[in-house]
Formats: sequence, structure tokens, C-alpha cells
Amino acid sequence: MIDGLAISPPVLGRISIGKVIERNGKRLPEKDDAFTVTSLVQNREGWVHHPLDEVLRKGAADRKLRSIPVTVLFADPHLSFRAQYTAFNRVNGRPMCSGDGKTCRRRTPEGLSTLPCPTPEDCEYGEVYGCKPYGRLNVRIEGQEDDLGSFIFRTTGYNSIRTLSARLTYYQALAGEALPCLPLTLKLRAKSTTQSHRSAVYFVDLVVRDGMTLEAALQTARQGAQQRRAAGWDQSALDQAA
Repeated sequence: MIDGLAISPPVLGRISIGKVIERNGKRLPEKDDAFTVTSLVQNREGWVHHPLDEVLRKGAADRKLRSIPVTVLFADPHLSFRAQYTAFNRVNGRPMCSGDGKTCRRRTPEGLSTLPCPTPEDCEYGEVYGCKPYGRLNVRIEGQEDDLGSFIFRTTGYNSIRTLSARLTYYQALAGEALPCLPLTLKLRAKSTTQSHRSAVYFVDLVVRDGMTLEAALQTARQGAQQRRAAGWDQSALDQAA
């Protein structure tokens, strides 16, 4: 292994909210009220849809994908959802600085440096580079073939980051090491706020599978975890490796 190489879950595709449109000769992102599941390949029209996108849309009302059946890979919620304050280079898109509100790792002319992280509101560097909360959720979509692969959902929305962090923390407290077997649904929700001038703001939530109570979902998770252990699946070792 390469010393210092960061290990992250293998990514099979992306989960996004919105689409890319062409306006005045420019390709611009446009918000939407539904998910899109894409592959890792782009063409002139944008990201190529993953085959699972069409499968999921067949059962959705108006073919709008507002919920996706998922599970997480890890028992530790911080391995499935990673959130930090992040500032990106606006030219090449690479992260320049990542912090947790206490300390940060920043690229400087001398290399990577560990510095205090005062949060974006009180950071001159963050103002220049547009630092903001940045969350990455890795999930398995029901029906995918690779058991150790994942689809990644990226967000800079406070509502999504707060909600996903809380949900995963609560589910881990209830399910423990059985969390990766808990049947969940990635769900798109809407709410109106003063800041949004009462218009709908969409955020992502993580709830138990449609038609199941939390108690039934926990029972399913414990049974699934027991079957995995019997088959030789070592969840603690997987979390440790990640």
C-alpha cells in the first residue's frame, strides 16, 4: 500500500438532485425536484444515466425519482457520511482546505499545513475561496451488483447535512453493528423557510423503507447481520479497513 493513501469506498455512480441545461451557449446546473442516478461517464449531453436510474423510475409516480431504496456500507456512520467545511480551487475543482470547525488541513506553498479552522463565517481564506459545508454520503442502491461498491451523493446544503448526520447517528445507536443491514430509503423532502422567501427548498432525508415500521426494520437488520456473520462477513474488520 502507498503510505498516506486515503482509502474511500469504490464509487459505481452518482446520486444528484438537478440536471444540466444549456443557456446562452453555456452548460449550467439547474435544480430539480427529483433524484438522478448517473454513471461515472460523461458525454456532450452531460452525465450518462446509470441503468438503475431507469429501473427505479419505472415504479415512480410521473417517473419522478423522489425516493431510492438504499443501505449503508459501514456500522460507523462517519464512514458512510463525511462532512467538513471545504474550500475548492475554482479552476481545477480540487479541495484547497478542509476543516471541522476546530482544525483544518490547507494546501500552502510549503505543502499541506494543519491550521485553526474558525468556520467559513470567520475565515478570510474561506471568504476568498468560497468555503462551505460539504457532505459526501456513500450508499448501496438496492439491485446493484457490487456488494462493496457505492453510489455517492454530494451536498453543500445545511438541511441535508444536518438531517443525514442526525439520522445516521440515531440509527447507529439503535442498530449498532447491524446498521449496514437496516433497510433505508433516501428521500427527497421539501420545506419553506424565511430565507427561501417561502418557496420550496429541497433537502435529502434517510428514513426506513416504505411500508415498514422502525421496529420491523431493526428486526430485519439484526436477522441480516446474523446471516452475514454466519457466512463469514466481518463488519468490524471492514469498518477498521475503511
